[in-house]
Amino acid sequence: MKDISDQPPFSPGLHSDIAEGLSLGRAADILDFWKIRPAWFRPEAGLAGSPERCLFRTVVEDETGRSFILESLDPRTTERRRDIARALDFLGRRLPEVRSYLPLEDGSFILAEGRRFWQVSPFVEGLPLQRPEYAGEGWRGPALADFLIRLKQASAELPETSPAGRFSVSEFVRSLESKIRARDAALHGRILPAFRYLESAYFEKEAGLQTAFAHGDYHPLNVIWTQDGIAAVIDWEFCGLKPEAYDAAILVGCLGMEHPRYLAGDLVVELIAALKKRAGYAAESRDAFFDLVLALRFAWLSDWLRRKDAEMIDLEAVYIDLLLENREFFRRNWAL
Repeated sequence: MKDISDQPPFSPGLHSDIAEGLSLGRAADILDFWKIRPAWFRPEAGLAGSPERCLFRTVVEDETGRSFILESLDPRTTERRRDIARALDFLGRRLPEVRSYLPLEDGSFILAEGRRFWQVSPFVEGLPLQRPEYAGEGWRGPALADFLIRLKQASAELPETSPAGRFSVSEFVRSLESKIRARDAALHGRILPAFRYLESAYFEKEAGLQTAFAHGDYHPLNVIWTQDGIAAVIDWEFCGLKPEAYDAAILVGCLGMEHPRYLAGDLVVELIAALKKRAGYAAESRDAFFDLVLALRFAWLSDWLRRKDAEMIDLEAVYIDLLLENREFFRRNWAL
């Protein structure tokens, strides 16, 4: 056990500077439903993933030295979060990188306490990524591919209660294009060539693509890394039934967003090689892979628009154009 002599002991009301005034005593009352006795908060613990996916979150350490993430949920998301927790419970029994939420005594995963809703999961220590250099490190490619391959296998028998409603990339892109056309003529002119390409090359084909359960936001920042592999995959809020190469396409697009040179770098080369060898994607999925990478950049564009991030909106439009202009090069090099 690490040296804890310089940290304050448990005391009700201690550390009231935590988000929304959550004291350690208040946290203890909540965590008692999971039979966890917190000793202190860990404000120094780096929480990976997006903080926007809950109202707030914090890391607490219990009396035995174990650390947990305590999350307060938006009430509007509780049904979806219950479905995700059930899916992760199933997958966590089959994949060590999936750290499921801790169940309560009745087997449920969300505590309704007053007007608040809470979830608890194990906190996994990891190593930070050095950005953007990590995007060219070839050894990460097989590790990322291996998890996707095993996720596809492990999720084949997910219960029907899992969040498996099929997501249509095409319908999403069509809807976004319509909104941009109505609200921002300049931006619409920039993304229209890519939209027209997808309209002719991808939209009609999507319905015929094989589907699989996907993480939904699979990129290296949603991975907890060790020195030479993956300790955990986090942030499953967008999981569900999607085109089978969805996660790989999200991943490749994100690596190129770090810098376009990484689109042909060692990580992408090793990732594609491993997927070719073992993923078992159908021929139609392999053929549509570039188109899916391009289409999913519209999801990121939507996110930048939601945030009103003018710099990232501009950068995404440039990136979409870069992908489109070099599509033949990428189709050859990414041929799964």
